[in-house]
Amino acid sequence: MPSATIDYAAKAQETTLKALRQSQAATVDIVETWAKAVQNSALDIPAIPVASAMPTPEELIKTSYDFAGQVLAAQREFAEKLVTALAPAIPTTKVATPAK
Repeated sequence: MPSATIDYAAKAQETTLKALRQSQAATVDIVETWAKAVQNSALDIPAIPVASAMPTPEELIKTSYDFAGQVLAAQREFAEKLVTALAPAIPTTKVATPAK
């Protein structure tokens, strides 16, 4: 059974993520509206020959976030193993939950 602290933290995380997603959606909407507004007024910019050899912004985002996800997973695995290894040295007792 999750503790009250874990429940509170989970609710706080959920609220934070909801606010983050709303903020991100609003930002994307604003940028999309701006891009459409200036689309036809932008000057013709010549293509940069070396740019075709570079990864696209989408590719950079994908590879960067894929790597970050792998690093985060490795850190989680490390933290879990570290807590397991440390457990014998830290005696704990269950705290009784107050009766309702």
